[in-house]
Amino acid sequence: MEDAGGKELFEDFKNSFSYGSRTDLSFKFLKGLDVDEAGEFFSALLDEVGGLLDDPSTERLVDLVYRWQVRAYRPRPGVKSSYVYDDRPFQVLGKPLSETTLGLVTSSGHFMSDDPPPTDAEGLNQQQTTLMIDEFLRRAPHLSEIPTEASTDDLVVRHPGYDIRSVSADPEVALPRSLLVEAEKDGRIGRLSSTVYSFVGVCSQGRLRNELDSWIDGWKSAGIEALFLVPV
Repeated sequence: MEDAGGKELFEDFKNSFSYGSRTDLSFKFLKGLDVDEAGEFFSALLDEVGGLLDDPSTERLVDLVYRWQVRAYRPRPGVKSSYVYDDRPFQVLGKPLSETTLGLVTSSGHFMSDDPPPTDAEGLNQQQTTLMIDEFLRRAPHLSEIPTEASTDDLVVRHPGYDIRSVSADPEVALPRSLLVEAEKDGRIGRLSSTVYSFVGVCSQGRLRNELDSWIDGWKSAGIEALFLVPV
């Protein structure tokens, strides 16, 4: 949007990072800030960038962005939050975790390169995927099955809702197989299932609810007794 003089308004500029003309999923949180807060963030950001001229460590810069992400997504007084729920489902385990078969389910969008989900069958790259977020929100979810012992080189990730660079470089960021394998070796869990699962969390939530019963039946049939959930 432009003002009467044909110039882009600052509010539209900050919002453009969230699936707009400047889409950058690491900075989509800017849309959750009001204009004054966004101005404060950019001022602090430029101050830290200037500091890099004398101290090349980027640790403070990363910490700054993280703190503002938390601030943008926090519940606000008088505003109903999408991230806070009055009720949370909870089921007590019937036996110790050290005797339980555990499954891993993530909404990170990982899949095996030789078994792509229907949404990736079109040969989409990540940039195209990001631009298609509205279409993904109407699609039914596809549950990808990943052998627990699969090589990292055989994994691919596509997801329109977050910056996938970290999980592409190291799948353990959102698909922590090795940590659970270590937990099994240490006796902290009984066993990790031979298959782990992933789907794209940006999907039709109604269709997701319709799929859950069949997913749960499949997990139970595979002997899974509890799930380690990694929401992305």
